[in-house]
Amino acid sequence: MRISTSTIFDKGTARMGELQTGLAKTQQQVSTGRRIISPSDDPVASARALDVTNSQEINSQYAINRSSAKDSLSLVESSLQNVTSLLQDVKGLIVQAGSGVLDDTQRGYIATELQGRFDELVGLANAKDSVGDYLFSGYQSGTQPFTATANGAQYAGDQGTRQMQVHTGRQIDVSENGNALFEQISSTGTFASSAASTNTGSGAISKGTVVDSTLLTGHRYEIDFTSATTFNVYDLTNDPGKATPLPASGAYTSGQPITFDGLQFQITGAPANTDKFSVQPTGKQSIFTTLKDLIATLRTPASTALSQKNITYGLGIANTNVDNALDHILTARASAGASLKEIDSLDSLGEDVNVQYAQSLSDLQDLDYVQAISELMKQQNALQAAQQSFVKLSELSLFHFIS
Repeated sequence: MRISTSTIFDKGTARMGELQTGLAKTQQQVSTGRRIISPSDDPVASARALDVTNSQEINSQYAINRSSAKDSLSLVESSLQNVTSLLQDVKGLIVQAGSGVLDDTQRGYIATELQGRFDELVGLANAKDSVGDYLFSGYQSGTQPFTATANGAQYAGDQGTRQMQVHTGRQIDVSENGNALFEQISSTGTFASSAASTNTGSGAISKGTVVDSTLLTGHRYEIDFTSATTFNVYDLTNDPGKATPLPASGAYTSGQPITFDGLQFQITGAPANTDKFSVQPTGKQSIFTTLKDLIATLRTPASTALSQKNITYGLGIANTNVDNALDHILTARASAGASLKEIDSLDSLGEDVNVQYAQSLSDLQDLDYVQAISELMKQQNALQAAQQSFVKLSELSLFHFIS
């Protein structure tokens, strides 16, 4: 078999090119510390490394979310701590106001101080986080949740609670619902009045007031109109069958007070025959309303024995409602604290998982330097041998022997 000179040159240069390519790849692996330079080097390991990298990036995002959640919850807990301190101060003022040696003027001073506490509470309820979102407005983070009114405060947020994904399958509340936190508090000694949905007249009933705390029963009542000008009042708790009307029943005059069992209401307008109005104790009350009622109680002159009893009763109701509010706020603080502790635990777990991901990527991608350097030396020797042999072979020509 005859091999031409061009074939020798082609084969030689092709082999040296292959050896140089392999050497360059090994040099690149050594310089980068990576076994896989391109997916074709190990398709299976490359696909697995991509999955692990994606999981690692998701885990890193969870860590960022946990940091944001921790900031928000810390602000919530701090705000609720301030609310707790404020309500404890209010309790101290209630006890002080109950002293029998105080006169109307001195109680008025306490009422003025409580008004300052009320304004401070509205400010705490409108607290914001580090990016300017309201903490207690539900999903409406850009809407100021509370605005002070004559009888308390008006809530403008919604009923939602913002959450953040902090780990696989775990979302944590990072805010509180202002309505549930400040408005839906168990109450004592307050009543709600309403008109039946089937009423056909234009009668409207006012919010009830306590005129004699010693007569309060806490029962449910109903005011039934037997004509456009007469009505009966029934105690539904004692008389669910409405057999015997209360003495407050009688002729109707628009705006005239209707008084029974220590309560007083007014109905205005023109009720129709068979129209009904209900009066019953409320199960919930706003802490803002509690403070406003307390302020109004302290600003009421105690000119008679009955008015003094009503002030004492009002202070007792306010004290109980503030106690309920404190329990409510402390429960919310405990929930925020538990969430912060859980985030700390998830941070530790996330760090452990990240170490596992890093180890997996190292096993898949990192280079074995001992093996790689040995391979590099072998490739260098092979390339040198190929170059030297090519030089020798390139000199094998008939023309070297013809002279």
